[in-house]
Parts: sequence; C-alpha cells; structure tokens
Amino acid sequence: MQFSNKSVVVVGIKRSGMAAIELLIKEGARVRAMDMQLPSTEEQARLDALGVPFFSQTVESLFGVNRTPDFIVLSPGVPLDTPLFVEAARRGIPITGEVELASHFLEGPTIGITGSNGKTTTTGLTGHLLSAANIPNQVGGNIGTAVTSLVASSNEDQWNVLELSSFQLETVSSFEARIAACLNVTPDHLDRHGTLERYAAAKKRIFETQTNLDLAVLNYDDAICRQFAAVAKAEVYWFSSTQPVPLGVALENNQLLYCGEPFANRDQIKLRGIHNLENVMAASLIARLTGAPLDSLASAIHSFPGVEHRLEFVRELNGVQYFNDSKATNVDAALKAIAAFSQNLWIILGGKDKGSDYRPLREPLQASAKAVLLIGAAAPLINEALEGAVSMIHCETMPAAIHYSHAHAQPGDVVLLAPACASFDQYQNYEERGRHFKQLVSELF
Repeated sequence: MQFSNKSVVVVGIKRSGMAAIELLIKEGARVRAMDMQLPSTEEQARLDALGVPFFSQTVESLFGVNRTPDFIVLSPGVPLDTPLFVEAARRGIPITGEVELASHFLEGPTIGITGSNGKTTTTGLTGHLLSAANIPNQVGGNIGTAVTSLVASSNEDQWNVLELSSFQLETVSSFEARIAACLNVTPDHLDRHGTLERYAAAKKRIFETQTNLDLAVLNYDDAICRQFAAVAKAEVYWFSSTQPVPLGVALENNQLLYCGEPFANRDQIKLRGIHNLENVMAASLIARLTGAPLDSLASAIHSFPGVEHRLEFVRELNGVQYFNDSKATNVDAALKAIAAFSQNLWIILGGKDKGSDYRPLREPLQASAKAVLLIGAAAPLINEALEGAVSMIHCETMPAAIHYSHAHAQPGDVVLLAPACASFDQYQNYEERGRHFKQLVSELF
C-alpha cells in the first residue's frame, strides 16, 4: 500500500493513533488528525512537532472543500459503524485500522493472540518463552506498544508477538498471522459490538485472514473457539485443561503434555487460577510451534513473573493479602479471578458498564465473599444483580473501598480488585486504575 503524497486522516489520537501518524509521515503521507475530544497539552505538542493539523470529528472536517481524504485510518477505540464513517465508506473512501496499516510495513512473521480474557498474560509469556529459547521476538499490540510503533524495529528474522483485541481485528483485511490464537470468547464489549455474535465475528477475523500455510491455536474447551476451527484455513492445534486433544497441549496427572510428551509440571506454574494454567498451555504451544525446544519451556514458565494488573500480588499487611486484577474488565474475567481464591474475599467491583450481565457473579460471591465494595457508575446495576446474595458496601471511589476493607478485613482475608467493568468513568484506563489501587494499598499502615 502506497501512502506517499496521499491525504490521510487518522481518527483517534491516543497511543495507536499517534503511532499511526508517525508511520504515515515517514511514508510520505499528508496527514490530518481528528478526534471527538480536543488534544491534551502533550498530544497537541506532539502534533505540532510532527506538523499535523488537528480537526474536530465532524462531517465538515472530513468532507469539506478540498478536505476529502484518500484514506482514513481508525484507532482501535473508534467504532467502525459510526455514521460519519458509514458515509465515508459509501463515498468509496478506503477505511483501515492501525493494525491493518502496520501489517503492510511490518517485517518478519507474526503471532496474533486474541480472546476475551488472558491475552495479555499469554502474549507476555509467549515473548518470555521465545526469549528463553533464544528466538528473536518483539512484543506489542494491545499489550501496550502500538503495532505501528514496532515497524521500525521489525526484521525478517524476528517474530512479532501481538496481543489483538476485537476492536483491532474488526478492521483487518490483508493482515496475516503466521500463528493465530484465540484463548476464549465470552460476552464483552457488548456496548460497542451489540451482540455476542458480532463480538465473536470480530475475533474470528484473525483466522479468516490466514492461509493454509499458517497455524491456528484454539481452546478445545471453549464452544465458540471450537466453531472457529470450521472456518480456519490454517492447520489447527488445540489446548485443554480438562481432556486430551487431537493435536496440541493437554493436562494429564498434573503434567503438561505436548502431543503426548510431558514438558512441564503444573506445580512449576507460579500464576494463580485455572485460567492462568490455560494461558500457560496456550503460550507453550505457540512457543513450540515457532521452534522452541520442549526442554526450554519448563524453567522459562517457572521464571515468568506474571503481568502487571493481572492477579498481581501487591502486599500483605496484618495478615491480609491485596491483589490487583484491574484488567478484569468483564464479568468472565472477574469470575476467573474469584475462582483463584476459596474464601474470605473483599472484592472491589464497578466502573463503566459495558452492557454486562452481572448475575453470574451471584453464586461464586455468595460462596466466597465477605462483602462486595461497589465503586463507579455501574454500582447500581451490580447492586441490582447481586442483591440478596452477598453483603454490598457502597464506597463510590477506590480510596473509600481501600479504607473500608483495611478497617474491616481480618487476618487470612483477601482484598481483590477485579472490577468486572471498564475504567473510563473514573480513570483514563485500567492501568491507571490498577496503579491507583496499588498506591493506596502501599500507603496503608
């Protein structure tokens, strides 16, 4: 794809948008930036330094006299079905996403990892396993570094290990993952996708753009992942924590087996919860498919420290343990976090609702929680869904929740941040929310 001297509008000026702008300028494009919100001081300074003008996200800005662009690049946070971009598509203006844009310039084979939950841990662990096996790689995507930012450091002999969200995948067309993995599909982002079917369809794109020379990794225990196998052109490998698989990684007698050959013991895995066991299985399978020897995997799995904001142990104070799972931004992720602890939970729930059904939390919280500490805009919805099952404390903010739990938790209790919601009502992102939790916990005495 040629962008030299082409007029390109980049919509969304956060991390991915800025990275796309920088790549496009390097490729000789004439770039304009657009967003629903005005740039921050820092964002405006970056745009000024790049010589990129900013416009509000309006019909006039996009289609005004001498303004209609040759291409539109959408950041992942910008919905494709917004009327403005539906009209752009009707006018025949090509619309692409940041990942699709990067794929035209990224060198080397790509590993794409998606799923409703666990993809950040699996992506980080995959990079860790490859590095331990001396296989060159770089890690990015939804995990933190925009894919367009990886272009400059990519080369033909290095794997690009990418965490990919449904937002990133819904705009891919020619992007191709040499190894594509889906860990699970459960309801998430329904406020944007509308239905589980549309959300799953976005995830499925990662397999639809592969060829018969590629490889697919799927969760044998997930019904929707099983359906993806039917559309996959690639050779399919499986992982399962509950049963043998036709080809791939399975658990048997606490041993992880690759095609029947043991390579690690479950006791070597530091990460808590059955979901993290599955993440380890998926990452191990991916690493093996890149050529990592089986005998390198066990020690690398044991040395993996985990990922920030994913069941991250923060501290123990007066016999009370504090865990940060701010990345639990949907109900299924919160359920997995709850399942990692047997009892005596004080769990912080709430934030920005994503169209979720919170009722599945009733039974596990009734069994294991001392109380739910409610924060954020979704608190009334969660309260309605859980009323009568568990004691609920309306704290409204993170500081209030921390101070309440500190005052009432007893030795042996666990305070867990697993909000089951997005963070955007009170925080810029889940990372900021998790860091605030950790700061507040660290200040307790």
